[in-house]
Amino acid sequence: VQLQASGGGLVQPGGSLRLSCAASGSIVSINVMGWYRQAPGKQRELVATIGRGGNVNYTDSVNGRFTISRDNAKNAVYLQMSSLKPEDTAAYYCNAALRPSGAYYHVAFWGQGTLVTVSS
Repeated sequence: VQLQASGGGLVQPGGSLRLSCAASGSIVSINVMGWYRQAPGKQRELVATIGRGGNVNYTDSVNGRFTISRDNAKNAVYLQMSSLKPEDTAAYYCNAALRPSGAYYHVAFWGQGTLVTVSS
């Protein structure tokens, strides 16, 4: 089982980017999915989460600018980022609480980071 993230890049302030992350492998179910980020010299922080039923949660600094969504049929989670600011520059990591085939409970899996740079 693995999570594969994509969509990072260089964008000017005020611009937009869409991150994608898909889980692959033998998976029984996925509960909460989310995005975290880690800026240079800082701790990893929560950006947004989404439950299987669609309930969402955002950190205050991105509320109103970022939108998290998921496609349960594709085991995928997305992060639409708009009105980007230089302080959004970070490596973004997707996370999923999923139950692999043969497991009795859900385990947190992480994707590799995808770098987002907001700069003019």
